Amino acid sequence: MNINITGKDFELTDAIKSYINEKIGKLSKYIGDEFEATATLKMDGNKQVAEVRVSVSSQLYKAVTASKDLYASIDKDIEILEGQIRKTKAKKDKQNKSESIKFTEAQKDDDSEEEGEIIKSIYYSIKPLTEEDAMLILKSDVKNKFLPFINVNTNKVNVVYKLKDGKNFGILEPEE
Repeated sequence: MNINITGKDFELTDAIKSYINEKIGKLSKYIGDEFEATATLKMDGNKQVAEVRVSVSSQLYKAVTASKDLYASIDKDIEILEGQIRKTKAKKDKQNKSESIKFTEAQKDDDSEEEGEIIKSIYYSIKPLTEEDAMLILKSDVKNKFLPFINVNTNKVNVVYKLKDGKNFGILEPEE
């Protein structure tokens, strides 16, 4: 824990320095002892402004408040920083928890499936169409990548599919 205290436009007393050290030290219960803090105190008219910045690894927290009482400004800054730190920590915990749940679900899915089995069935209605009509239908259908149909010219089942470029189509025809 490294704390720098700077006073602008007035001289810092030992009481203020120890008060800031004590208050910033309380943040260690949220972020540990490996952090740097900078407190800048200054006068702005009849208000006393306290600005506190805390940097933990790659995260920066900042609070600035002004009031007639310097101690009240410092207290308010610490409250703001505690809220920011708790919010960030809760967000990271939630993200880590959901990622681990997704990972274990994916593992369960992988373990339960055996290779070479049919695990999903999709049913289509096959209509007699021309190749051009099938392409127009597939072009307007955003969610599907292929369309089986009965070719009216050959009276055989064909499949028209979208190519990876998204503009062109391919067709599957059975051999004679």
